[in-house]
Amino acid sequence: MSAPGSSGVSSFDVAVIGAGAAGLFCAGVAGQRGLKVLLLDHSERVAEKIRISGGGRANFTNRELDVQAPQRHFVGDNPNFCRSALSRYAPQRFIELVQRHGISFHEKHKGQLFCDGPSQQIIDMLLAECAAGSVVHWQPCKVQEIAAGGDGSRYCIETDRGSVDAARIVVATGGLSIPQIGASDFGYKLAAQFGLRVVTPRPALVPLTFGGDAWAPYAELAGLALPVRIETGAKKERIAFLEDLLFTHRGLSGPAVLQISSYWKPGAPLTLDFAPGVDVAAALGDAKLRSRRRTANELASLVPSRLADAWVGQEAALQRPITEASDKAIAALSERIARWQITPSGTEGYKKAEVTAGGVDTRDLSSQTMESKQPGLYFIGEVVDVTGWLGGYNFQWAWASAYACAQAL
Repeated sequence: MSAPGSSGVSSFDVAVIGAGAAGLFCAGVAGQRGLKVLLLDHSERVAEKIRISGGGRANFTNRELDVQAPQRHFVGDNPNFCRSALSRYAPQRFIELVQRHGISFHEKHKGQLFCDGPSQQIIDMLLAECAAGSVVHWQPCKVQEIAAGGDGSRYCIETDRGSVDAARIVVATGGLSIPQIGASDFGYKLAAQFGLRVVTPRPALVPLTFGGDAWAPYAELAGLALPVRIETGAKKERIAFLEDLLFTHRGLSGPAVLQISSYWKPGAPLTLDFAPGVDVAAALGDAKLRSRRRTANELASLVPSRLADAWVGQEAALQRPITEASDKAIAALSERIARWQITPSGTEGYKKAEVTAGGVDTRDLSSQTMESKQPGLYFIGEVVDVTGWLGGYNFQWAWASAYACAQAL
């Protein structure tokens, strides 16, 4: 990768802004297709989100993505928008690239693929693909201003490394999540500059919080993890997940909550089943007929003992052998375990959010090429109003949208 000159205007076919997953991949593919590509980013390090993902093992895609109906794994104002790109660049395509680079990987859970070694391997692979395409890389490099040329056919980009002339611009600047690794609103501002609509961004795949004294009895459960069924929404908007839940001092986290957070709307309750697949009422009713053990001990055969103690401890009528507990108290306890309703006060915000929901409105983009209504201006990856489920889906959107864009360039 070469460095820019200190003066004059550098001319390129394509300028890709943002050296994250989508930007790196798009630049590499476009460069290998014979285009003169400039890749620039304001941060000192590339692809930090890849580096930290999957506990440092990069959950780089998901085998279970249904290429016939990929939209069911994504949210946005128009989930169907992502269908074209995802069906044309399926997970197997990226898996084959990973294999060509000799990177070993494994499936961990529900189709989620992780590197056996450090996530740096994926970053090195993408950098190698850029090198193979002779991509010019300016980093760190801050974009100061972008203007369309007088005839509308080219763009002038002013940076702190000099001026750039480019026929096309690809915006791959991501969202607002994890600001400590360089997240910015650059992509949204650029979209607005050229008259494109932006769906209000919000934290997604994020822990939920529960304020006030109401959470005090449950804060003591911090660190407890268990599988649950969690749901939110009403009627046609109802969505549910079977995943692990984690209690925290401020609220709830774990895969179950991260998944549901993308669908949760402020003020709406969550419903949790702490013993999915178990008829709690029948099990406790049977124990009431035959057991002399304490109610908490019987409940602990169905859910973790810490949870059993916390729930039973809130009801004086249950502080005795289960045979002495009233049917009404047992029924109420069963209902709380099977259908506990609680309303979050908010989220942990962008600092703890894995991705940003919302973004550049897909009504102003082509699902085939990712080009916007502003000719020659493209948006890919997280900056677009397409948000995937937890488990590699967002990276697959990065690869697929980048590939669709690069092919169109």
